[in-house]
Amino acid sequence: MPPFETGLFALMVWGCVGYLFGSIPFGIVITRTFGLGDLRKIGSGNIGTTNVLRTGSKPAAAATLLLDGGKGAIAVLVARWLAAEDAAQFAGLMAFLGHCFPIWLKFKGGKGVATFLGLMLALAWPVGIACCLTWLVTAAISRISSLSALVSAASTSVWLVLFGYPQALVLGILVTALVYWRHRENIARLRAGTEPKIGKK
Repeated sequence: MPPFETGLFALMVWGCVGYLFGSIPFGIVITRTFGLGDLRKIGSGNIGTTNVLRTGSKPAAAATLLLDGGKGAIAVLVARWLAAEDAAQFAGLMAFLGHCFPIWLKFKGGKGVATFLGLMLALAWPVGIACCLTWLVTAAISRISSLSALVSAASTSVWLVLFGYPQALVLGILVTALVYWRHRENIARLRAGTEPKIGKK
């Protein structure tokens, strides 16, 4: 963990900022903007990139990926710029939680993969790139988005150690555990061999 440099009150403020920013449901906003309907009534009902792709609109899915990833990245970068590393990590974690449990949607959000990748890219860019490449390689082989997310998340701690970012290891473990928790239904389908492929409506 990084040294505690930010006061408790300021840390809580950064946590709230990260959470509220992470709670913005860009997937819903984008699908409505593109005239694709209510994302919560499409496919799995999830508000993330994979379900946006099920609408058939690759531009909408790409925009969702960038904006959901940006939520995590901006939370980390702004907190780091205006406060310190402890605030940056906490803001990033809360942005991730905001995406998964958004206050605007009665705490029913996405699975946090794009936000997790975004916060890792901002927190430690070599680790973020390694996680993105892990996702891409797994997706190219398996064609299963959830499996790619699980493998990428599981690799986070390894990359943090290999690239020399042990101060972010606790955050990496927490986020990995949350990604697995949010994918518990996908894990059950993976075991049953019924998990859909990428792009399948």
